[in-house]
Amino acid sequence: MGKMTDNSRSENVDWAVVKDFGAEWEAFDFAGLSGPELQKNFEQYFGIFPFDALPEDASGFDMGCGTGRWARFVADRVGHLICVDPSAAIDVAKRNLSGAENVSFLNEDVSSCSIETGSQDFGYSLGVLHHIPDTARGIADCGRLLKSGAPFLLYLYYNFENRPLWFRGIWQVSNVVRRVISALPHPVKKPICDVIAALVYWPLARGAALIEKLGGGVNSVPLSDYRDKPFYQMRNDALDRFGTKLEQRFSRAEITAMLEAGGFERVSFSDSTPYWVALSYKV
Repeated sequence: MGKMTDNSRSENVDWAVVKDFGAEWEAFDFAGLSGPELQKNFEQYFGIFPFDALPEDASGFDMGCGTGRWARFVADRVGHLICVDPSAAIDVAKRNLSGAENVSFLNEDVSSCSIETGSQDFGYSLGVLHHIPDTARGIADCGRLLKSGAPFLLYLYYNFENRPLWFRGIWQVSNVVRRVISALPHPVKKPICDVIAALVYWPLARGAALIEKLGGGVNSVPLSDYRDKPFYQMRNDALDRFGTKLEQRFSRAEITAMLEAGGFERVSFSDSTPYWVALSYKV
């Protein structure tokens, strides 16, 4: 695997956020969750990804791999997968994927990634690039690693453009809470986020499950996407949501514009939760 020739690239990373995510993924390593428990969640993201169109023995990257929870599903479908993460989570991913001989690991960030330019057949970055200072540049940095025509799957937090005003108001309140909690030390904010998971995530999620079982619609119920997910994931995502200092949110139009500016075309979106998952192709 070749190295980049440009060593002058400045960092596009908030190291305090990286440290927080390292602590988060060490606390929630997902090693105890079975494949079936994560399979449906995986399909929510990768349902629009063209695995069947990839070349034989395709090589690609997972930018911001975390614990490697998605990489475990992808590795079985490709020739080689490169897991990239700047945090201590890379060691968690190595443990979780120790049995996968076609996976390699880079403890690097998106702006300094040493994968050879234009060498990869596919790439994905899920729930990562909205946590860096310059998301548009991060998308472009992913693009430079890809071959022409290679697919790229991206998940960025949405700005609630498809939600009613009252729903956005709830988020505004939660965002104030996030700013307070995220400034706390990890040993303090983790138990606080566990309480949020127990008192907010779990009741709303299980309430949505009951409404659905009775034949009602749940799309407008906050956190309804967790109705069939384990409490472990609710705890993790509560910490992810309320424990992270840097968070950005985007509309479909903004994501499309960033992808096109970053060298991608044929942008399409998944119409189901989570919002927004986008598929595009390197020009």
